[in-house]
Amino acid sequence: MTRFARLDRLPPYVFATVNEIKMDARRAGQDIIDMGMGNPDLATPDHIVAKLVEAAQKPHNHRYSASMGITRLRVAICNWYKRRYNVELDPESEAIVTIGVKEGMSHLVLVTIRPGDVVFTPNPTYPIHPYSAIIAGGDVRGIPVGPEHNFFDNLVTATRQTWPRPKVLIISYPHNPTTEVVDLAFFEKIVDYAKEHDIMVIHDFAYADLTFDGYQAPSFLQAKGAKDVGVEFFSVSKSYNMPGWRVGFCVGNPEIVFALKRIKSYLDYGVFQPIQIASIIALEDDQACVQQVRDTYRERRDALIGGLNRVGWEVPSPKGTMFVWARIPEKYRAMGSVEFSKFLIREAQVAVSPGLGFGEYGDEYVRFALIENKMRVNQGIRGIRKIM
Repeated sequence: MTRFARLDRLPPYVFATVNEIKMDARRAGQDIIDMGMGNPDLATPDHIVAKLVEAAQKPHNHRYSASMGITRLRVAICNWYKRRYNVELDPESEAIVTIGVKEGMSHLVLVTIRPGDVVFTPNPTYPIHPYSAIIAGGDVRGIPVGPEHNFFDNLVTATRQTWPRPKVLIISYPHNPTTEVVDLAFFEKIVDYAKEHDIMVIHDFAYADLTFDGYQAPSFLQAKGAKDVGVEFFSVSKSYNMPGWRVGFCVGNPEIVFALKRIKSYLDYGVFQPIQIASIIALEDDQACVQQVRDTYRERRDALIGGLNRVGWEVPSPKGTMFVWARIPEKYRAMGSVEFSKFLIREAQVAVSPGLGFGEYGDEYVRFALIENKMRVNQGIRGIRKIM
């Protein structure tokens, strides 16, 4: 059989075995509380959908769009950054529309590194962070992140111990899956570090708006000199409940943005134009829907955390993301996250994501996604009580 070299570097999909057991249980008639995949279950706000319908009824919007995104949408994202973070961006040279963050990040890494270049990513982390580099032929080094780790100290140590020197650092705060959050001072240290070591920084800001308990996530671009060293990706997926619409943005350093623009000009014609037009409305219209999204996830978080702690599974309450990162109870920890996730499906009828799927440093944890309503969350807690 034909061998495909790039596929050979990709490991088996850890989540697949757990998903198979979940589907087998459902086919057997079991009601599985699914808090595995981080796939938002809420509806896109009505005013955004209405704009999509209106724009889709106009034939001129059915033609090819522009790979870098329509001008009006790039202006909208730059205005959004100015209002939210007081960050000035040029819509012509410092902003580009992507087909979601995964597409944009994958192609940016592909065009900016050569085979053998070292890329630093957190470990555990969202899979596209390391795999974008692996697909591009890079050499990935995972920097431990999470409750027991000081990421920046680990980053400095890894830099001293790595040769050849790293070319790219990928970070993401609020962080999926560990829910770690940072302040602006952290980003300022990252900028100084990147300048000292001549490293390009890519910050994934997918959970910018999903923050709780008074915490507000800073943008990497707020740090002085951030545009000198890197870019930030933002997406409408989580903030506006538009995951399937596939609209993201890369903003920041003009040379890096140009590199992504150049490769995308060979690869795609951009997002369907009515979707881009509706995304303008999302960014510029009434933002009350964002607060509603935040409140919904906070209520689900509180129900899950409260329930887990009541049944004896002590888990800290996250200040950001739509996830809960839970260390496996001590009596089950030796099972590892994959076997424990299978066990939860069989014995508690609850599906979660095994931490190993996000990197080897996540194997003592599982990730709950807050994609079930409070009633279903409480049903899941009753199932978990049986094993505790």
